[in-house]
Amino acid sequence: MPRKVLVVEDQEILREGIVEALREAGFDARGANGLEEALRLFQVEGADAVVTDLRMEEPDSGLKLLERIKGAQPLTEVLLVTAYATVEHAVAAMKAGAADFLVKPVNLGHLVEKVRAVLRIRADREALEKERERSSYLQQEIDERFNDGEIIGRSAKMQDLYARITKVAQTPSSVLVTGESGTGKELVARAIHRLSDRSSCPFIRVSCGALAEGVLESELFGHERGAFTGAMRQRRGRFELADTGTLFLDEIAETTGSTQVKLLRVLQEKSFERVGGERTIQVDVRLIAATNRNLRDAVAGGSFREDLFYRLHVIPIELPPLRDRREDIPLLCDHFLDRLSRRMNRDRPIIRDEALKLLVLYDWPGNVRELENVLERAFVLCEGGEIRVEDLPFAPRDVGAPGWFPPGVVPLRQAVQLLEKELIRRALEEARGVKQEAARRLRLKPSVLYYKLEKYGLASQSEMPEDRAPGGDARS
Repeated sequence: MPRKVLVVEDQEILREGIVEALREAGFDARGANGLEEALRLFQVEGADAVVTDLRMEEPDSGLKLLERIKGAQPLTEVLLVTAYATVEHAVAAMKAGAADFLVKPVNLGHLVEKVRAVLRIRADREALEKERERSSYLQQEIDERFNDGEIIGRSAKMQDLYARITKVAQTPSSVLVTGESGTGKELVARAIHRLSDRSSCPFIRVSCGALAEGVLESELFGHERGAFTGAMRQRRGRFELADTGTLFLDEIAETTGSTQVKLLRVLQEKSFERVGGERTIQVDVRLIAATNRNLRDAVAGGSFREDLFYRLHVIPIELPPLRDRREDIPLLCDHFLDRLSRRMNRDRPIIRDEALKLLVLYDWPGNVRELENVLERAFVLCEGGEIRVEDLPFAPRDVGAPGWFPPGVVPLRQAVQLLEKELIRRALEEARGVKQEAARRLRLKPSVLYYKLEKYGLASQSEMPEDRAPGGDARS
C-alpha cells in the first residue's frame, strides 16, 4: 500500500506540481490549499508525511499545522517549505518536530528524495515502536503465572491429541479448541504455534471474558488518539502485535455481537480499522479460539453468530477432561511436584498410596488446574516429606457409594467438613450454579453459603451468568 503524503500549499500551480511529482514517484499524494483544509483531510484520511508551506493565510500557518499534526500523530513526518528562510524559522521548526526545512524555489526531484528519506526514518520508528509494544506485552505474559508449556499425558486420548496438534500445526487454518475449564486449552494453542512455521513470530493471547465490550475492541483492534476518554495516544491492538504470528482468543463465547462482526471481517478480509480510525490495516494472523461452552448451543440461542462459528470451526480440537484420562494423574502429580520442588527450593515429598488413590478417584471438576492447586496446597502443608490423605482438601465423588470417605480413621472435624462440602457441591449442581437457589435448598443464609464456598474452594463451580464474577477465568 503506497505511503500517504499530504501537500499543503496556497499557490495552486506549485501545489499541483508537487502532488504530481510525488504521485509519479509512487506515493498516494493529496493537496490542500491551507491550514483548515489540511486539518480536515488529515483527520479523515491521515498521512504518513506532510509537506507544508510555512506562510499561508497567516505567517506561521505551517508551524501551527506542524504542532497540530505532531500532537495528534507523533509518527507523521512534516517537511516545512518557505521562501522566507531564517535561522529563527529553522530553529522553531526543528523544535516543533519538523523532519526537514526546505527553501523555495524547491527542486521537485530533491523534494521527492527528502520525502523518501523521512519516510524511511518513519518506517524505522514504526518498527521500533512495534517491537517495543510486543516486548512489553510479552514481558507481561512472562510475569503472569501460567503452565510452563508442557502438555503431560501418555493415555490414548492424549496420544490422539498430540497427533492432531502436529497435523494441525502445519496448516494456516483457524482452530477452535474446546474443553472444560482447566483442561489446558492455552497450552494446546501454544503447542500449535510452536510447531508451526510461525513459531519465530509472536504468540499473542487475549482473554475475551475478562474485558468489557469497548475495552475488548480497543485491545483487539487498537485505537487512535482521542478515540475515547483517556485515549491519550495511538495504540496498536493485539491483531497488529500478532501480525505474521498467532492470535489466541480465549473465552471466545463471551464476545458480544458487535465484536463478533468485526472478528468475522478480519477472518474474511484480513483487515480492520482501529477504534476511532478510518485507515484500513492489513494483517496476516493465524487465529486460534477457545471456549469451555458449547458454541453450537450458543448459535442456536442467538448469542453467537453462525457465520463466525463456521469460520472458527475449520479445525476443531476437543480436550478430554481429567476424569476421562485418570491414568495420567500419577504422571501429572510427578510433574507438578517436581516443579514445585524447584520453585520452592525444597525436597520433593512422596505421595502415600492411599492419597494417590484419592487423587486418581476424584472427579476433578476443575481438571488439571485444580490438580495443580491441590498439589501445591498439599506440598506446603504436608509434614515428614509425605503427602497423606489428611493433606488433601476433598473427599472423592462418584465412586459407587454416596457419602464415601477416605480409607482409614478420619478425624471427626475433617469428616464433618467432607460431608458439608459434598452437600454444598450437590446443592450447587442441582441449582445449576445459582448460589441464591443453592442457599435456599440448604436452608442457609446466602452470606453463610458464600463464606463456605470460599472456604472449600467451590466458588469456581457457581459460574452461571447471574453469579459470575467480572473478569471470569483468565486461564485455559
